[in-house]
Amino acid sequence: MLALGVASATPAAAQIGSERYSALVVEARSGNALVAANPDERRYPASLTKMMTAYMAFEALREGKVELSSPVPVSYSAASMSPSKLGLAPGTTLTVEDCILAMATKSANDAAAALGEFLGGGSEDRFAQMMTLRARSLGMRNTTFRNASGLPDAEQTTTARDMTILGQRLIRDFPQYYGYFSTPYFVFRGRTLFNHNRLLQQYDGADGIKTGYVDDSGFNLVASAQREGVRLVAAVFGGRTGGERDRHMMALLDQGFTGMGIAPRSPVMASRGLGGMVASAHAATLAQSRREHLAARTERARAAREARLIAARADRAAVRVVRAAPKPVRAEPRLAQKNEPRTGLLRMAAARNTRQPVRMEQGDTSRSTAAAPRAAAVKAKPVKAAEKPAVKAGAGPRRAS
Repeated sequence: MLALGVASATPAAAQIGSERYSALVVEARSGNALVAANPDERRYPASLTKMMTAYMAFEALREGKVELSSPVPVSYSAASMSPSKLGLAPGTTLTVEDCILAMATKSANDAAAALGEFLGGGSEDRFAQMMTLRARSLGMRNTTFRNASGLPDAEQTTTARDMTILGQRLIRDFPQYYGYFSTPYFVFRGRTLFNHNRLLQQYDGADGIKTGYVDDSGFNLVASAQREGVRLVAAVFGGRTGGERDRHMMALLDQGFTGMGIAPRSPVMASRGLGGMVASAHAATLAQSRREHLAARTERARAAREARLIAARADRAAVRVVRAAPKPVRAEPRLAQKNEPRTGLLRMAAARNTRQPVRMEQGDTSRSTAAAPRAAAVKAKPVKAAEKPAVKAGAGPRRAS
């Protein structure tokens, strides 16, 4: 099922047999493919969309158009986005940095929509057009964006190849900001929000970048990891569960590193500190006779941490009833939208109101897949002032929606 670019690597068993599956592993410096399966087939990006939203924000920061502290207004439209979300109230504001952290950790759709409106001069539709044009200029030839969050839209599609290109460009173009994607958690208005990307804790060398989920896409992930000076960027689409997707991603990364001549490491959870933007991973060096025992102990500790996290959130998290997702994408609602009037290339804002309701949370936020902390939640934001990415002085005037 996998088209292997490295003959010596043992094929990783694909966990997805459906038409939604695709995967690609590339060496970040050259872009050479190491493992590939349907890399150019169109897929729904879900919350991987927020990688492009962040890219646009990083460009605005670099060009001095905005600052990390610039206030982002929350419109009624942004506040009404479906979960995963911060629960922002219309008429309030949050900072550009809050939006970036909320997207990177919580995968918050309301923060993404607010940031998109802010950067798009008051229109998320205009911002989506800007995203698409910029993506094409980066070489993402098969990607189209219709919103800033990744919430369901039949016209918003991408490929595994395009998402690995975006991952490489985020790392290469914005090394000063890429660390946001490895933030283990951040505190927003008294709430501690943990990163959904469990590879940050489970895979030695992983340092980002983004999870995604909607019913019609399955569980998606773009990940980056470094070992012995070699960085890989990989994309997986269509997982049946978050855990299954994560295990498959780790197997693909192992396969890629093996193909680059880097020996596999013990499959135990890496030890990570929570103090900085990018926590350092340290693989455990164990005798073979102790590995099974340590792996079992680590799994018990992980389960206990998740149980504590669930209990802490129980008083503010409503139980969500999830309906089963249909296999095909229903085209009927979109046919009606295609006949709606358009102004130039911009879709009318009324089209947003005709979209079908979301059937499940977007952003890989199930409690069984959200990354639990390795220690008790702290009360301070893990991004110290001295560690914040620098922004150019003399930023231009702030824009309002």
